[in-house]
Amino acid sequence: MTTESASLQGRSRIHAALGDPARLAIVDALTLGDASPGEIAHDLGMPTNLVAHHVKVLTEAGLVVRGRSEGDRRRTYLRLRPETLATLTPPPLTDVGRVVFVCTRNSARSQFAAALWASRAGMPAASAGTKPASRVHPRAVAVAHRHGLHLDPTGTAHLNQVAHDGDLVIAVCDNAHEELTGRVRPRLHWSVPDPVRVDTDAAFEAAFTDLAARVDRLAPVINSADRHD
Repeated sequence: MTTESASLQGRSRIHAALGDPARLAIVDALTLGDASPGEIAHDLGMPTNLVAHHVKVLTEAGLVVRGRSEGDRRRTYLRLRPETLATLTPPPLTDVGRVVFVCTRNSARSQFAAALWASRAGMPAASAGTKPASRVHPRAVAVAHRHGLHLDPTGTAHLNQVAHDGDLVIAVCDNAHEELTGRVRPRLHWSVPDPVRVDTDAAFEAAFTDLAARVDRLAPVINSADRHD
C-alpha cells in the first residue's frame, strides 16, 4: 500500500467516525475540555451504553483517547486528539518555488490572486494572461487598494513570458484552464466568474473575496522550498 493510499484510508475512517451526529456531538463536547463517559452521557442526554459504543468508534479512528483519573482511579476521562483532526487536510503540495496565477486578460482575477498570495502566504507569486490586456482594469486596481494591496496598472504579461519550470500554475478562469493544453498546463483550477463581464464594483469585490478564501485554503498545504517558517 502506498503512503498516499494509506493516508486516504485513514482519513476515510476519520470522516466515517465523524459522520454520525451523536459522535460529532461528542467530539464537539471534548473540543475545549476532557470529560468522563458518564459526564458526556449526562450533558448530551444519551444512554451510557450508546455513549460507550460511539466512544469505541471514535477511539478506533484515533480521535479520542482514555486516561485514568489521578483522583478516583475507577474513573476515566476522554480526551480529544486534535492532531488526528489535523490529518483531514489534503496532503501538502511539495517543492513549490513560485505560484503563477493565470487568467485570460491578466487584468483582474490573476492580478488579485497574485497580490493576495504574496500578502497572505508570504511566498513568491506572479500573474499572467493567455491574451493579456494592455492594462489592469481600473476597478481591480481600486478594489485591491481598498483592501490594502497595490496593483501595477500597466503590469500585465503573457504567460509565456512569465511561467518557468517548477512554477505551480493555477488557472483562475475557465477559459485559461481549458485553453492551456501545451507545455504550460495549470496544476489547479479555480473557477472564478469574470468580474469584467459584469463590470460593477460588486462583481470585482465578489471575485476578490472568492480568491482570498481560496488563497487562505491553499497556503497552509504548500510546502515550498523558498518558504521559511
